[in-house]
Amino acid sequence: MALQPDISGTPRVPSSTAPAPGDNSRMSDPITPPKPAAPKRTSTGALGDRIFKAIAVAAGATIVIAIALIAVFLLIQAIPSLMANHDNFFTSSEFKTSDGDHLAFGIADLFMVTVLSAGFALVLAVPVAIGIALFLTHYAPARLSRPFGIAVDLLAAVPSIVFGLWGIFVLAPQLSPVAEFLNRNLDWLFLFKEGNVSLVGGGTIFTAGIVLAVMILPIITSVSREVFRQTPIPHIEAAQALGATKWEVVRMTVLPFGRSGVVAASMLGLGRALGETVAVLIILRSAAKAGNWSLFDGGYTFASKIASAAAEFSAPLPTGAYIAAGFVLFALTFAVNAAARAIAGSKVN
Repeated sequence: MALQPDISGTPRVPSSTAPAPGDNSRMSDPITPPKPAAPKRTSTGALGDRIFKAIAVAAGATIVIAIALIAVFLLIQAIPSLMANHDNFFTSSEFKTSDGDHLAFGIADLFMVTVLSAGFALVLAVPVAIGIALFLTHYAPARLSRPFGIAVDLLAAVPSIVFGLWGIFVLAPQLSPVAEFLNRNLDWLFLFKEGNVSLVGGGTIFTAGIVLAVMILPIITSVSREVFRQTPIPHIEAAQALGATKWEVVRMTVLPFGRSGVVAASMLGLGRALGETVAVLIILRSAAKAGNWSLFDGGYTFASKIASAAAEFSAPLPTGAYIAAGFVLFALTFAVNAAARAIAGSKVN
């Protein structure tokens, strides 16, 4: 083999380690750095994780157990009175528990007053709450949005007894002419027929429903406001790019996006109205006969009936009659609030 001189004139010997043509077996792979070793978990950290997990699971289970125990307690206390009841618990409108040997009680009238007052409040409160929420999120300037939002939230801090006193002494006299007008001109509709109490004093479901609407307004407004704020900005900008007006943007993007949240907020407000006690107890006038699903009826809700007789809870059987009514109220409010959470999904935090 001939030696080939390099540029300097020194003969260069060919390397015997050069790979043959087409032989790629001796080509080196790219150098990859070794993976960093995973940090070792100490036994103390693993023990801490297990302890924290156990505490979290116990805390979550406590809520479920507490609700179950309340339901079981109410049911156990109510069964003896239900067995001794001489009337149909679901269809009777009487609630006579003075004679422990002859109980006669039912929840038909309590159910009517509770559902009608809460439903009327919901019908009044939802449109107003949606309007306030839209104003605060899309129409009000920044310098007004926060103060108005705080004012709405503070409305929820007013005690129930204050609402009750305001309703019976201030609102009821002002509503009497309105109630008489509706009764005189719309008595063909069952909601505005003559009720079982006088319209003069204003102690009717009509007055109680309006007061309840004011009381649940902050709840519905707050939840709806947070839902409307979560409307994706690209959706709003896309509608604006198409030339949509402010109202069209709200109608096409904000309201459809927040529909489930508004429904959930409404049901949360309904649950609040169903369980209200003091304000309704102050406003509603007791009635000698059962109501006929008129807004001008009086009577008791579940909560106000139980509260009105709380001082007489001495004998087991009469007390159990009120506990049975409380169990129905518990189941009703629990179902409403559970449905609200299920409908809301991730939109209500």
